[in-house]
Formats: sequence, structure tokens, C-alpha cells
Amino acid sequence: MDSCNCIEPQWPPDDLLMKYQYISDFFIALAYFSIPLELIYFVKKSAVFPYRWVLVQFGAFIVLCGATHLINLWTFTMHTRTVAMVMTTAKVFTAVVSCATALMLVHIIPDLLSVKTRELFLKNKAAELDREMGLIRTQEETGRHVRMLTHEIRSTLDRHTILKTTLVELGRTLALEECALWMPTRTGLELQLSYTLRQQNPVGYTVPIHLPVINQVFSSSHAVKISPNCPVARIRPAGKYMPGEVVAVRVPLLHLSNFQINDWPELSTKRYALMVLMLPSDSARQWHVHELELVEVVADQVAVALSHAAILEESMRARDLLMEQNVALDLARREAETAIRARNDFLAVMNHEMRTPMHAIIALSSLLQETELTPEQRLMVETILKSSNLLSTLINDVLDLSRLEDGSLQLDLGTFNLFAVFREVLNLIKPIASVKKLHVSLNLAPDLPEYAIGDEKRLMQTILNVVGNAVKFSKEGSISITAIVAKSELLRDSRTPEFFPVPSDNHFYLRVQVKDSGVGISPQDIPKLFTKFAQTQSTATRNSGGSGLGLAICKRFVNLMEGHIWIESDGLGKGCTAIFMVKLGIPERLNEPKLPFMPKVPTNHGPTAFPGLKVLVMDENGVSRMVTKGLLVHLGCDVTMVSSSEECLHVVSHEHKVVFMDVCVPGMDGYEVAIRINEKFTKRHERPIIVALTGNTDKVTKENCMRVGMDGVILKPVSLDKMRSVLTELLEHRVLFEAI
Repeated sequence: MDSCNCIEPQWPPDDLLMKYQYISDFFIALAYFSIPLELIYFVKKSAVFPYRWVLVQFGAFIVLCGATHLINLWTFTMHTRTVAMVMTTAKVFTAVVSCATALMLVHIIPDLLSVKTRELFLKNKAAELDREMGLIRTQEETGRHVRMLTHEIRSTLDRHTILKTTLVELGRTLALEECALWMPTRTGLELQLSYTLRQQNPVGYTVPIHLPVINQVFSSSHAVKISPNCPVARIRPAGKYMPGEVVAVRVPLLHLSNFQINDWPELSTKRYALMVLMLPSDSARQWHVHELELVEVVADQVAVALSHAAILEESMRARDLLMEQNVALDLARREAETAIRARNDFLAVMNHEMRTPMHAIIALSSLLQETELTPEQRLMVETILKSSNLLSTLINDVLDLSRLEDGSLQLDLGTFNLFAVFREVLNLIKPIASVKKLHVSLNLAPDLPEYAIGDEKRLMQTILNVVGNAVKFSKEGSISITAIVAKSELLRDSRTPEFFPVPSDNHFYLRVQVKDSGVGISPQDIPKLFTKFAQTQSTATRNSGGSGLGLAICKRFVNLMEGHIWIESDGLGKGCTAIFMVKLGIPERLNEPKLPFMPKVPTNHGPTAFPGLKVLVMDENGVSRMVTKGLLVHLGCDVTMVSSSEECLHVVSHEHKVVFMDVCVPGMDGYEVAIRINEKFTKRHERPIIVALTGNTDKVTKENCMRVGMDGVILKPVSLDKMRSVLTELLEHRVLFEAI
């Protein structure tokens, strides 16, 4: 049968099937080989996959399977059509599934890498949380120990307690084998072992402060690990053991060399103590970071506590020193007050006792001067009077200076005639100047007020002293006195920078200038002029005499009147200019009553005698009583003398016009006598004028006299001219209080 008409099934030809199998095997092998590579990549990138060995086994299995299919590419044999169809179908299906799996793995591996196993994730989180909690617990424990230690060392301000407590608490907290503190010596060149934890008695040996290990620690603000064999770490007795790790930290110390009460102390960066801490020997324990931080914090807290303790110690020393100084000052003050009281009492007694004989000398000399004398005798009497007046002036100056220095002298303010003061000074100075043929001129500014408020006596005393000095040290020429109201441009003088006047509407500054053509003053002597008992070294000055108190008292008077005084001179032989400014008030009314002021030297006005004037003199001292009677008798008075208060009250009558009495008498004093006389004579025109004739110059005497109703106070000594002026003023004004 050459031909067959049967219908053949529609199968692919054999060679085509073989080709399909060949291609399928190739792709199956490619897929098998790619899957292990992807699994290896997954395992490498995944940090949480627990069963890596399974993946390795699975990868090996797949590689072997792929190798089988790869081998089939070279071992194709002819099979039946049915078998070939089955194998072809299976291989095609396997190739499709393998390729799909390989492609799917490529897509899902990144997603698998981002997904962690829940249990492993929780386990890792739990481990991390445990570590964090452990760190927090460690930090809390460290903080608690720091707070406890800080509280312990801050609870005291004793330096030794602070340091010992620090070592004990650090040793307990960190379980240290040894802990020590090295303190700098006084020289600052060595460190001395001062405190240890275990040893009861520190050995106290020293090491040089410039060792490299010490410099290393001092140069760092952190705890530094040091060798256990270095000098500062040898704080245990030698033994056969492996020393533990050692750290050292610096402790800043407060430097108090320039400590002052009102200033903060200076913290020196070059002064440190050294704290050394050692872990237990023969142990593998090491220092942890939190332990080192604890040591550093404690070192800072110790530095703060030590600074507070140092400040307290220094303040206590300063307080003790201040208390000692206060006690010494209080003792010195009491001694000074006692000395001042003793001096004042002495001066008061001596003043009174000296004025009584001076009263006799001056009074009798003035009486003797009125008699017929030979020129030689008159010269002797005038010399006695001059010397007596000089001694009287010296007594007044010493008393004034004493009051000025202890502050008991106060200004007696009142309204007075300023022009009259200058005229009085001129009248007092001209007779003395005329003897030396000196021309004295007075120039008062047109705008100078006629009346002012101030201490008339102290102002006149100042002007008289300054002008008197000009007369004393001038042999020829002239003396000019100029008084003006100081203008604002003259108030502040570059030569007087310490003088700060304050202008106002109710007062003015009086500027007085006294210029002479005398011997002058060398510039180096000018500062000495206002020192008490000081005199310049020029021959002319020494020959002129003087106590050296005049200008010293003037300066103090001027200071009391809120002014300033200074001297100008171009040198010896070129004259001198004295200038002072004082503060005076401007009176609101010019008719204020003013007690008559008693000048030092009487004027020539009034009667020269008082014939028939009945005067009663009461004085315990017989010499003084007789001298006063001699003055009054010479002036024509009818004098009755008594020596006691009782006798005075018995004798006094309305016929007596004036009663001179000493207030210091035994028994009933002069104040009580004055009260009794005022009670005895109720009508004023019948009552005699009561005047205290006393040697007491204290202000209390004047106040007491005015309080009991006396009409005046006259200070001993009294000359004939002064007694004449006193009687004239009393009979004219019925009142006369000599300034004290």
C-alpha cells in the first residue's frame, strides 16, 4: 500500500517536541540557579531570619535539580510520542512555574526584608528596653549617691568634715578599696597626703607638685586614669597583689589671699587638691563611664563646699578680728573720752584758777599805770600789762582749741552789725599799728550787707587774729583789709579744690582779704601755718613770738562757719595775703533784739568816772575782792565788799545800783543768791543790776546766769578800762553778757 487515506492526529512533529523540551530544560535550569542566588541575597540582608541552615540546604537542593535539567540538554533520547508529549507538557509547566517563582521572589524579597518576625522583634525590643532601664537605674543610682553625698558635705561648713565625709561616701558608693586626698602645702610646691579612707593616721608624706602625672590631672577637668605605680597612687602598703585601676581628679581650691569683707574672693586656677580613687585589687573590675562622671560631679561639689567653708572661715576670722578691733576701739574711745573729760576738767579748773591771779595782775597794773610814774617805771608797767594780756589771750586760745577739738564749742548765732565789727577791728588794731608806723586801710564793698546772721564774737576773733598776724610780722609799709560778697566765680577757686560752697537765697559768703607788706612766708612753710603750736623757721617769725595757736584756731572757726581759709605769699620778704570765706545768713528783720557784745578792749566813749555809784562786791577770794574794789574805787564808786552769800543777802539794799558776784562760792552759790535778790526786790527799778564776775568760761555758766535772772556776765581778768566800759554799758542798757 503505497498510499493511505487515514487521518493523522494533529500533534507537533518530533523534532519540534525535542526543541520544546530543550528550551524548557534550559529555562528550568536557569530558574533553579537564580533562586539560590536570590535566597543568598535575602539571608545576607536579613538580620532576623532564624533558620539560615535550612535555606542553605534548600538552595543546594534547587541547585542540584537545576543541574539535572541542565544535564538533560545533552542526554535527549527518542521516546514514544505519548511519553514525549507528557515530558514536554511537564517540562513546559515546570519551566513556567519555575520562572514565575523566580520572578516573584525578585519582587517580594525587598518586602520580606522589611518584615521582621514578631517574636524576634519583641525580643530585640525587650533587650533594648532592658539595657535602657539598666542605664536609667544606673543613672538614678548615681544621681541618688551624688545627692546623698552632696547633702552630707553641704550639711557642714567644717573643711575637715567635708573632706572626710567625701572619702567615706565615695568609698561606700563605688566600693573602693582606697581613696585619698592630696592637699597643696603652704609653699604650693608640693602635695601632701592629708586624708585617706582606710588608714586612720595618714602618713603625711609629700610629692613634688610638678610631676608629669599631676600636671596631666591638673590640666584636665575630667577624671583621668593613672598608673597604680605612680607616686600619688601608692596609698596602700606594699604587698603581693594585683592593684586595681586608679583614677585621679582635681579639686579646685579657693585662693583667699586678697579676701575682703565687702568683696568676693578670687578663685585661683592654679591651686588644686588631688583626689585619688582605687578599685579593689585582684579583680577584673574596670571603671565605667557613669562612675567617672560620678567622681567628676563629686569633685565639683567638694570644690563648692570647700569654697563655702573657706569663705566662712575667712569671714569668721575677719569677724573675730573686727570684734577685737571694735573692742580695742571701744576701749580707746572710752579712754579718749576719759582723757577728754579729765583734760576739760583740768582746763576748766586751771582756767578759773589762772584767771583769778591774772585779774589781780592786770587790774593792779592798770591801776598802777594811772599813778605818777617815771618813764622807766611806766615801761615796766606796760610790759607787765602786755605780758599779762598775752597770757590771758593764750589761756583763751587754749580753751577755745580744746572746745573745738572735742566738739563742745558751738556757734552763738544772732543778728549783728557787720560794718560795726570791721570798724571795731580797725579801732583795736590802729593803736598797735601806729606804734610800728603801719598804715591800715579798710575797704568794704558797696553791696556788702550791713547786718548779717552769725557768731559775731568768733568772726571778730578770726578777723583780729588774721589782722593781728599781719601787724605782728610787718615792720613797715601798709596793711589793707578788704571785705566783699563772694560772687559765684570766686566761690570755686582752683587753689581750694576741697572747698564746695553751696549758694542759696537766704545766705551769702563773706570774703575777707588781709594783705600786708611784711616778711612773707616761704612756700614750704605755708602748709604748717594752720597746725597748732607750729611756727615757721624764719628768724623774723621767731623773733615776733606767739604761741602758734592763732591761725589753727582761725581755721577751726572758719570751718565751723562752713568756710575756708588759705595763705598766699611769693616768698620771704615779699609780703603775705590771708584770705578766708565764711557763710553768713541774711536777716529777715533788722530790728531783732541783740544782747550788747563786750569788746576785748574798751572804746573811749562814756564817762571816765562814776562818783557816788553804790556797788556791792561778793567774792570769796580776798585778793580778787580787794582788786575789784580798787578798780571801782578808782572810778569813783562807793564799794561794799562781802565774802559770803548770806552776808550778801543781808547787806544788799535798794541803794546798791550794781552787784558784782562770783558764782562759785561755798554754801549758797551765786545763782541762788541772784534768785533771792530778785525775790527780795519785786520792782525792777528798785532791784540792783546783778552781774556775774567769774573766771568760768563754759557756756553753761552763761546759760545758768541768764536762767536765774542775772543781768550780765563779765569774765576775769578785768582791767581799769574794761571796768569803765562795763559800768557804762550796764548803766545805759542794764544788761551786758560778755561772749564766752
